[in-house]
Amino acid sequence: MKNNLYVARTALIVALGGFLMGFDASVISGVVGFIEVEFALTDLELGWAVSSLTLSSTLAMLAAGPLSNLIGRRSVLYWAAVLYAISAIGSALAPSYLILVIARMVGGLGVGASLIIAPMYIAEISPPLLRGRMVSFNQLNIVIGITVAFFTNYVILELGDSTAAWAQEMNFGPWNWRWMLGLETLPAVLYFFALFAVPESPRWLVMKGRVTEGLAIMTRASGPDEAEKDLREVQGSLVADAAKDKVGIAALFAPALKLALLIGIVIAIVQQITGINAVFFYAPMIFEQSGIGTNASFVQAILVGIVNLVFTIVAIALVDRLGRKPLLIVGLTGITIAMAVLAYGFYSASYTLPADVVLPAAINQQALQDIVGVTFNSDVEFKQALEAALGLSAAREFESDLIAAAISMNPILILTGILGFVASFAVSLGPVMWVLFSELFPNRVRALAISFVGLINSGISFTVQLVFPWELANLGSATTFLLYGIMAAFGLVFVILVLPETKGRSLESLESLLAGEPKTEPQ
Repeated sequence: MKNNLYVARTALIVALGGFLMGFDASVISGVVGFIEVEFALTDLELGWAVSSLTLSSTLAMLAAGPLSNLIGRRSVLYWAAVLYAISAIGSALAPSYLILVIARMVGGLGVGASLIIAPMYIAEISPPLLRGRMVSFNQLNIVIGITVAFFTNYVILELGDSTAAWAQEMNFGPWNWRWMLGLETLPAVLYFFALFAVPESPRWLVMKGRVTEGLAIMTRASGPDEAEKDLREVQGSLVADAAKDKVGIAALFAPALKLALLIGIVIAIVQQITGINAVFFYAPMIFEQSGIGTNASFVQAILVGIVNLVFTIVAIALVDRLGRKPLLIVGLTGITIAMAVLAYGFYSASYTLPADVVLPAAINQQALQDIVGVTFNSDVEFKQALEAALGLSAAREFESDLIAAAISMNPILILTGILGFVASFAVSLGPVMWVLFSELFPNRVRALAISFVGLINSGISFTVQLVFPWELANLGSATTFLLYGIMAAFGLVFVILVLPETKGRSLESLESLLAGEPKTEPQ
């Protein structure tokens, strides 16, 4: 029991890196509307402010593994905490759009490093019987970080409207987005100092010839007998690894890996092209399009985080009971239906500014007279009319107020569609993709193959985040969500027709099956 508590405490500290990753990635959702106005950003510039973090995190993921082999797992996590803090402070104080993007990209380096190293460290210090549960702490913390980011964004927005003297002195109103981004400094500093209570990875110590130190940590984690056994396995693994030939990228395209690679690539693309990071990173903006106003949109974003957390826990509980394929089928079916609901909801909306409309005093209502009483049947047409009447800057600044005053639609339909989508994703594509990646590829190419399909996944994620504001402005909400639904439907057909069930199969039998040589599992 004492050993288990030691491992759990260590894993929880290290998994705080997952919390920071989820927070850093999603806190931008509350910021986009404010920086768009303050820095007069184009749609693609706004998309770049969001997606730049994903780009730098991808680069960090490629370097984190080799760097951790050189300087140690814990040292990389220390630097990740420092990068998170620098990013938070730099983003909060950014005097220009360029500095903001640079600061966000610095945070992306921390995201990429912690995404790779935190679960690696936890797996290396945990006894086999606890490993799955301990590693799941990191994924759970990522989801918690996303939820907390949505919540703190809302709290800061509310404090900006507060009449309390202390809240006004803190400038929560004019500096709302700066507070949202700067708040991450607190958990980043906490993470840095908490890591002093964490030992170095025992596997890394053994790899560097520091066997006595490594064995001492293994003994604390699993007891003396198990530690001796683990030490022999680690030493044997290191000897075997040293004897192996280096595997090049060409090995991935061998005929025997064709089906496994195809499945990996398709699942990697579908996971992101169905729009999950558009929802996570732009949630308040999406809800504002339904006319509920800024504050209410932040409240609904909190619901997104809560639903994501609950259904991630459900997926962890079900993935080994129901299997990978059933969860993917259920999830992709739900995503397709949810996107159809969203597309219909926005397609059926109309926009009419009534003659007696009451708008904020800062809006030049005289300039709107030519469109008062005119009905627009799409959000694109309405926004273009606003820009023509008020100018681009004013139209963007007061877009939420004007949409709320003009729109005729059922906002509950939009909320239902978004929450249905997030629930469907969280119970399927979110966690199941990484489980599949660990099972699809033979041991000799597994690390390289996962890096390859993971890079594709990050590239699609970056593209979705980058173009989402442009899609809303030029294609409209209905068409954007319809496209995501079509991609989910294609993914559903692929899973039904091509993906084998991997639950309960040995990795060797899966290798034979995916190579076109079906093998019967022993009974």
